[in-house]
Amino acid sequence: MPFVPVAELKDYVGKELGRSEWLTIDQERINLFAEATGDYQFIHVDPVKAAQTPFGSTIAHGFLSLSLIPKLMEDILIVPEGLKMVVNYGLDSVRFIQPVKVNSKVRLKVDLTEVTEKKPGQWLLKATTTLEIEGSDKPAYIAEPLSLCFV
Repeated sequence: MPFVPVAELKDYVGKELGRSEWLTIDQERINLFAEATGDYQFIHVDPVKAAQTPFGSTIAHGFLSLSLIPKLMEDILIVPEGLKMVVNYGLDSVRFIQPVKVNSKVRLKVDLTEVTEKKPGQWLLKATTTLEIEGSDKPAYIAEPLSLCFV
């Protein structure tokens, strides 16, 4: 995570912070997510049945793609110097725009949209994240995660 002085956090509001590396969403990752959550809907785990749908293949769970936010933005999101820890504070909004088909490559674009001092030493960062799919004009989703930083 890039560290910046607390006094400079608000200078990044409204700016694109960057994009992650591409990540391939393979069937093994989808199956492991199904196992972890108990969501075995055929569209995710049965390639034969899924091939007969309009998608033509299995697709990642929406919540699987959403759960990638912390990992994909860890090298992008700026955080205050002196950071002791950062915790997931939730999401303000999420819109799933199109599914992520098996073996697609995705990456996360991160824009910082708000910085708020909740309490002394606690900074709430709101980002707008867009999960891009390689070769597609439409993203998988646009979400607004909140990260609470303790300094």
